[in-house]
Amino acid sequence: MNGARVLSVAPGGHDERRVMQGHLGQHGITTAEYAVGTAAGAGFAGLLFKLLTGGFGEQLLHTLFDHVLSLLGIG
Repeated sequence: MNGARVLSVAPGGHDERRVMQGHLGQHGITTAEYAVGTAAGAGFAGLLFKLLTGGFGEQLLHTLFDHVLSLLGIG
């Protein structure tokens, strides 16, 4: 069947079969997906780093720490 395999016979006594193609010619697809995910993650990390090391990030962290300290009754 040219690299295909039968998954199951349909219930109810019918002779219909579902066939799934094998993974022929798709050896590099997983590597490409990992590469795209890694590039997206690195881009997001760079953006987050840039935001948090600038003035906005400093103010955000300062406000967050002040709020947490006031909740704990320390500040």
